[in-house]
Amino acid sequence: MVHSLRSRLLLTLIVVVTVAVGSVAIFASRATSSQFERYVKRNVECYRRCLAELAVYYIDNRSWDGVQPLVDQLAQLYGERLMVYDTRGHLVADSGGSSGRWLDQRPPTSFPVFISYKGAPVGVLYVDPLGEADIGSREAGFIGAVNRSILLAVAVAGLVVLAATLALSRRILGPVERLTAVARRMEKGDLSQRVDVRARDEIGELARAFNAMADGLARLEQLRRNMVSDVAHELRTPLSNIRGYLEALRDGVVQPTPELIESLHEEALLLSRLIDDLQELALAEAGQLRLVRQQLALPDIVEQAVQSLRPRAAAGDLRLIVDLPSDLPAVDGDPERIGQVLRNLLNNALTYTQPGGEIHVYARSAGQEVEVFVRDTGIGISPDDLPFVFERFYRADRSRARATGGAGLGLAIVKELVEAHGGRVWAESTPGAGSIFAFTLPIWLGASSHERERRASHPPEHSASSALPFTG
Repeated sequence: MVHSLRSRLLLTLIVVVTVAVGSVAIFASRATSSQFERYVKRNVECYRRCLAELAVYYIDNRSWDGVQPLVDQLAQLYGERLMVYDTRGHLVADSGGSSGRWLDQRPPTSFPVFISYKGAPVGVLYVDPLGEADIGSREAGFIGAVNRSILLAVAVAGLVVLAATLALSRRILGPVERLTAVARRMEKGDLSQRVDVRARDEIGELARAFNAMADGLARLEQLRRNMVSDVAHELRTPLSNIRGYLEALRDGVVQPTPELIESLHEEALLLSRLIDDLQELALAEAGQLRLVRQQLALPDIVEQAVQSLRPRAAAGDLRLIVDLPSDLPAVDGDPERIGQVLRNLLNNALTYTQPGGEIHVYARSAGQEVEVFVRDTGIGISPDDLPFVFERFYRADRSRARATGGAGLGLAIVKELVEAHGGRVWAESTPGAGSIFAFTLPIWLGASSHERERRASHPPEHSASSALPFTG
């Protein structure tokens, strides 16, 4: 409990307020005492000056007749009410306006100060509220009252701070506690949990970021499950075929004819290609894919890829068209990997283009990059499927027939290989009107032999954007 954020926040605020209010109280008490001492000294001086002036007046006039103007002048000068009585107790002057009454008719609230002439009293001066004889006790009482008021203010301020801290801590830490509770439920495997975001402050931003992270984790988990299911399916089909043929051979149901052996060989090759593709994806996503980057003439790479697929295009009654500008700059890349990218894109276009269609390969220079496009006149891709075409095992056609999409790894490999070169890849499509797959490669800017050797031995690090690395 002591180590909780609420306790630390409460203790911190209490310490800060205690120090602040305590400092103010100490300085206020000292300042009050100092000012009060000055006030008392000023009053004492006032009393002495008044006594001296009144004594001089009595000496000069030998009576108190006509003393009222002097009393009014002294009262205005010192800001006090002055009352002068003679030795018989009769009021002879009052700056407050009354005169002629006796002392026993209305006793003054202040204490008397005697006016002396040759050692004998000739009158009595009353001054409100203080006089020299009662200074010590009144000062002590005043300062004590001030200190008690300050202590009371400190206590009230402390209680107010305590209540405000509890209210604020509940308001501030409530969302954090809810966030913690949701995180603990997610830790137990419930990835459907989300935080109810209401605030627009930093806590609200944290909650929104947490929800975004939770969405990403849920999507990663779904992709992981899909990947396991897809890998199991892709491996199960050829393995089942091989197992069935081998069991039939073992039982003597079929004979080992050349056609059967050829079929088994094709299934084995299919398994090998699938495993190679998965391994290649894993290496690319881990940044461990070996790239031998060098200066490449892109038309040569494109022509090699197209020539290798012309027989398949001819068999499907499809036209392969290459249209590259003569001044296309050299690019920086691995010729084998770039050729693999082009073959995967062309194979994908050949699969989804109907007989009589065409596949068009063209490129252009764009700043420090070369953009390469593979456009087909095939069936196209729906807008719902387009954002996911570069994910592994994703097929727009949900049926798992190989004739309608293969294993679903070709475009995922394209994405990883292009990004390993520092390029970008994207797709555009209109259902029923064909698709365009495009990628970029950096223009060759020249490199020393030492740099080329370093590139060949140390593959470049890149940030794979695929949601789920394969760790099979």
